Amino acid sequence: MKTIASFLHPKKDIAFITSSSTMQEALDVLEHHYYTAVPIIDEHGIYIGTLSEGDLLWKLKNTPGLTFDNAHEVLISEIKKHIFNESVPLDSDLEDMLTLATDQSFVPVVDHNGVFLGIIRRKDIIAYYTRNITD
Repeated sequence: MKTIASFLHPKKDIAFITSSSTMQEALDVLEHHYYTAVPIIDEHGIYIGTLSEGDLLWKLKNTPGLTFDNAHEVLISEIKKHIFNESVPLDSDLEDMLTLATDQSFVPVVDHNGVFLGIIRRKDIIAYYTRNITD
């Protein structure tokens, strides 16, 4: 039987940003990895939220004088987040993760202290179940 750990893409294999990152750093990560959203962790490794392309676009649109040239001056903490991908503990039931994955493109996985361990991508879940339903 599959467990949450069997779907996990560990932290070392994915991109994320820290709460002290700048808007420019976030743009660079999203562009480099072709992500539409990225997990945010704090200085202690705790998962604290998700930053999306939309968040960056709204900040750019609603901040007079903000351009790509000065995006390095804006901290991630100054950007309003419009989504929050809820996380699951690593030892949660698959049902908990599947419920979240219906509304989130990825599900952050944390330990019981909230430390970010990695993500589960919705596309991997769908691929797994598609293979096993059609086989």
